[in-house]
Amino acid sequence: MSSPASGSAIASSLRIASRRSQLALVQTHWVRDELAKAHPGLEISIEAMATQGDKILDVALAKIGDKGLFTKELEAQMLLDRADIAVHSLKDLPTNLPEGLMLGCITERENPADALVVHEKHRDQTLASLPEGSVVGTSSLRRLAQLRHHYPQLIFKDVRGNVITRLEKLDAGEYDCLILAAAGLGRLGLGDRIHELIDASISLHAVGQGALGIECRLGDQAVLEQIKVLEHQPTARRCLAERAFLRQLEGGCQVPIGVNTAFEGDELVLTGMVASLYGLRLIRDQSRGPQDDPEAIGLALAHSLRAQGAGEILEEIFATVRPEA
Repeated sequence: MSSPASGSAIASSLRIASRRSQLALVQTHWVRDELAKAHPGLEISIEAMATQGDKILDVALAKIGDKGLFTKELEAQMLLDRADIAVHSLKDLPTNLPEGLMLGCITERENPADALVVHEKHRDQTLASLPEGSVVGTSSLRRLAQLRHHYPQLIFKDVRGNVITRLEKLDAGEYDCLILAAAGLGRLGLGDRIHELIDASISLHAVGQGALGIECRLGDQAVLEQIKVLEHQPTARRCLAERAFLRQLEGGCQVPIGVNTAFEGDELVLTGMVASLYGLRLIRDQSRGPQDDPEAIGLALAHSLRAQGAGEILEEIFATVRPEA
């Protein structure tokens, strides 16, 4: 990530663009409060808005496009100089950003695992022991493919809306369980709803899951100087490897691509997965290398999976879920 030029003038105000969902605002308020602590006297304002992904709730995400569903409107505010930064769940931020914008900061990651949340009647069950025919709610093709691969006896049903809305649908009996991000539940103060953390051997998480990405204008050194205090280098290295892997596979957030990253001594280890829509084919491999060159690790893993047939799987998926013109 770019370093601010020495002697950069630091602005006295900062405008943040955010989605208006409850989780997005919790995340944005955390960024605001941390920046306020780091920069006393800095005037910070928040402009909250609905994105395309927030507005269209009756269509599966994969059917309405997979790039920038939750980010384009926020990015437009920065390009029009109506906002200085945008706060995203990093998993929602495409790996290729609009011209003139950059990923300026990655915050410390919360637990990136997927979590099982169950209806009360299944409180004594685990994911592996749910009765045959149990209805699992998820809007993620990544989760869907991996869980279908391991638990073909379960029924999977799309679920949309914010986290609270999804939990209300679960509690009303529309689903037997939901698969949600543990980090989001924790940030909303709903960690007690986590029934089981799903092991990485079953479900690799989304690229960037659990971290926040702060996007800003390319070359805006004053803003970079302000936000760099929130950068968490270990998280950034893990997420840069993951994003390079996804970028090389040319996959958006709505394709069955999963990852897991860990540090082993001086090395960064990246595990990646590409699966077919119904989980019948699942290719998984691992790459490792020096921590200070995370993108090379991601690129190497992408090339390895392509050599094993990942490209053909993704082409089939794009042809199936690509939105109509």
